[in-house]
Amino acid sequence: MGLICSTAQLACLCGSTACSFCCSQCPTCSNSTSTRIMYALLLMLGTIAACITLAPGLQDALKKVPFCANSSNYVPSKFTLDCESAVGYLAVYRICFIITLYFFLMSVIMIRVRSSKDPRAPIQNGFWTIKYLLIIGGIIGAFFIPEKSFGITWMYFGMIGGFLFIIIQLILIIDFAYSWAEIWVGNYEETESKKWYAALLGATLFNYAVSITGIILLFIYFTHANSCALNTFFISFNLILCVIASIVSILPHVQKHRPHSGLLQSSVLSLYVVYLTWSGISNSPDIHCNPGFMEMFTSDNADARNRVAFDKESIIGLIIWFSCVLYSSLGSASKSSKITMSENVLVKSNGAVRNAGDQYLIDNEDYTPVEGRNPDSESGNEAKVWDNEEEKVAYSWSFFHFVFALSTLYVMMTLTNWYQPNSNLNTLNSNAASMWVKIISSWMCLALYVWTLVAPALFPNRNFS
Repeated sequence: MGLICSTAQLACLCGSTACSFCCSQCPTCSNSTSTRIMYALLLMLGTIAACITLAPGLQDALKKVPFCANSSNYVPSKFTLDCESAVGYLAVYRICFIITLYFFLMSVIMIRVRSSKDPRAPIQNGFWTIKYLLIIGGIIGAFFIPEKSFGITWMYFGMIGGFLFIIIQLILIIDFAYSWAEIWVGNYEETESKKWYAALLGATLFNYAVSITGIILLFIYFTHANSCALNTFFISFNLILCVIASIVSILPHVQKHRPHSGLLQSSVLSLYVVYLTWSGISNSPDIHCNPGFMEMFTSDNADARNRVAFDKESIIGLIIWFSCVLYSSLGSASKSSKITMSENVLVKSNGAVRNAGDQYLIDNEDYTPVEGRNPDSESGNEAKVWDNEEEKVAYSWSFFHFVFALSTLYVMMTLTNWYQPNSNLNTLNSNAASMWVKIISSWMCLALYVWTLVAPALFPNRNFS
């Protein structure tokens, strides 16, 4: 398992060569996969750095950073928050500001790139050390930005970007649910094995069991007999919508046009909607109706709502986010990609094969298989990464960076509990705007899912596969 770095592999860090991960044991992969993994790694490292700033032991040290030391009067007197309590959140804002700016600029630079023959392709696929150094330098510089109105202005950008990424995230989750069902149902139909049937049934029942348990807990802890009417409406309405979506998924007319539709997809979407509902009402400004996660299980948390914290809700949100980032980086567009619109996010087959002599079958007859070029093999080294985008890119480079910019904004808002810098409440974690963002996102999620079910039945002459 020894690491053997070739000159081509080292070139991926400082030059324009696509990165082959400096490992002789790594499997061969296409240029498009290698690049997406490297950008996902960059995003992950930025997220880790942002998480570190929320560590309790660093709060005292962070109070000495320039934007705190030089901005003692950055908050108007009517605000209840200051640098003493929100420095971790404000540091996260600055780290994510630079990463978002980087991905946005890359998105602009990569507009209308058609193939790896474009002069801008080396910027996309190489120069990784330079990219990391630019981001690190930018983050250091961001800590010198005076607070003033930076926090509140950047929060609104985070709100909008976080909302847009939630939409993309639910598209990826819907695509994942369809892909999961198509594979397992297909295996069951081919083998008629009871194991696959048991796996389908078990996964569906588990998802619904967790969803129902979540709904019950939301009713217990986030509603009261004579108050919290808004929370009661959100929970009840989303429960009804989940039931309707589940019923629609098994209607005979729907299954006639979508044979693989069923309760497995509905259970996955119901579970995600329950999470969005919980996440939304957890940001409710009505403290009486919002006990917070820890106060649901403990009673001695008087100050828990007025401190910088990396709570369980943020952890669950980051787990879902990380899963979607991995899926978008490693996954390919499924058979349902057109109807779920995931073909605009995931990589698509462009007909390229590693060796021209290999037999290659593709569904789209408009694509012509082409032989991919391999920079490593050209330099006499073992082939690891081959260029599969010489004739046509496998994904939109510009849109990929735009999605990652939105992803960074979503991470920022998740880590800071959708913090509102201009809030005059005695809590860091309550924000009516973020509550509505997440609740509306849950409705859009179910609406989009139901659309994927009924669209083939409503438009039978249109090809959605």
